Amino acid sequence: MADTAYKLPMVGGCQCGGVRYEVTGTPGTLYACHCRECHKLTASAFSMSLMVRYADFRVTQGAPKTWSRPTDKGNVLRCQFCPGCGSRLWHETSGDDEWMTLKPGSLDEPVNFTVAVHIWTKRKMPGFEIPTGAKQFAGEPE
Repeated sequence: MADTAYKLPMVGGCQCGGVRYEVTGTPGTLYACHCRECHKLTASAFSMSLMVRYADFRVTQGAPKTWSRPTDKGNVLRCQFCPGCGSRLWHETSGDDEWMTLKPGSLDEPVNFTVAVHIWTKRKMPGFEIPTGAKQFAGEPE
């Protein structure tokens, strides 16, 4: 079984150090998203997102900027990023007052990627292999 323990608090921030944050509560699911929007976000094969409760999250330094876009489900995704270096840090979805999705590559300590749930696999880049045994969904899970 993969190690899903997180050492709390988890701390992280952008590349330039202008925005820093901490997470004090145990996060939820770690996702690897293969949708077209995540290809554009990362200029790569997928984007990672770690579910974190708003109540367990706080910015400790700086102030992010926000860029918003509509989602396939008709919500609005508010994308938080550093105004200095442009690093994407977390996303907030309209209508969800409990959970946000942290970009775990911005954490100071890496997460255990072996537990990632792969979503939007029907849009994954050709040649990318989902790890054997990884939980996966062709689209977005309910």
